[in-house]
Amino acid sequence: MKLFSYTRAESAEAAARAGAGGATRFIAGGTNLVDLMKLQVETPETLVDISRLPLDRIEEREDGGLTIGALVPNSDLAADARVTDRYEVLARALLAGASGQLRNKATTGGNLLQRTRCYYFYDVATPCNKRVPGSGCAAREGYNRILAVLGTSEKCIATHPSDMAVAMRALDATVVTLKPDGDRRRIALGDFYRLPGDTPEVETVLEPGELITAVELPAPVAGARHLYRKVRDRASYAFALVSVAGVVATEGDTVTSAALAFGGLGPMPWRNPEVEAAIVGRPASDETFAAAADALLADARGFGSNDFKIPLARRTLIASLRELTGK
Repeated sequence: MKLFSYTRAESAEAAARAGAGGATRFIAGGTNLVDLMKLQVETPETLVDISRLPLDRIEEREDGGLTIGALVPNSDLAADARVTDRYEVLARALLAGASGQLRNKATTGGNLLQRTRCYYFYDVATPCNKRVPGSGCAAREGYNRILAVLGTSEKCIATHPSDMAVAMRALDATVVTLKPDGDRRRIALGDFYRLPGDTPEVETVLEPGELITAVELPAPVAGARHLYRKVRDRASYAFALVSVAGVVATEGDTVTSAALAFGGLGPMPWRNPEVEAAIVGRPASDETFAAAADALLADARGFGSNDFKIPLARRTLIASLRELTGK
């Protein structure tokens, strides 16, 4: 690990100002950043400790939703009665991630900013455009079993690793941030992440020093069923090969509303409105579910070792829709 300086922020405003430096990183739980620093994938000159800021509360919103502080630990969020009662998909996604020890340290804001687990990103001896822009993407022709089949580019085929973010994408979450100049903004989670394109090293729309302070969830959909289904290599402590976060409401045999997000398939928590349009207003049937899978995978492309993800995603989505609709 390379030498770095360390400072403890006394306020969110002070943290944002300190974080505006080019080689500065915020640290809270450190469950991802510290590993990356040990491998010299991340080599910040300064760490700004935000772990003691008062951003660890879950609060009711006037619209019936929740405001979740950026420093709420994953374990606390998963266990909160308001989350388990009204946002079951989120609680299930959190409990599907990592281990109990890591969930006790990992924070809401940090979870959103996890970096890919692509083998070549972690191996500094191999080319990786995300780690060293312009060096190439070894994964495209290499071992890419866990990597993306949607939203890829010639520069990068990495996947986003978060379970929590997939559920929050299905819940239409909004990220609240504070800039170094004191301005605040609210960013829909669907607009928060960037596709790799020609700049895979730029993963979000955050500006230098911009600090996540909270995540807002809107009021839950009345009467909807929630599901988080994660397909992985082992029963615990493994990242998703394919995951589905679903919030679906039905009336009789007809789907009246649907929100579906996917993990393990793309460089961000993946959501395609055409998938939801394929089932809303239609009968809950395997024919309808197959149409949704067709919409999801219309542009899917495998790279050899991960070709299996395409049929796996189809089966996982259809199985998830059967459960969500009681079929």
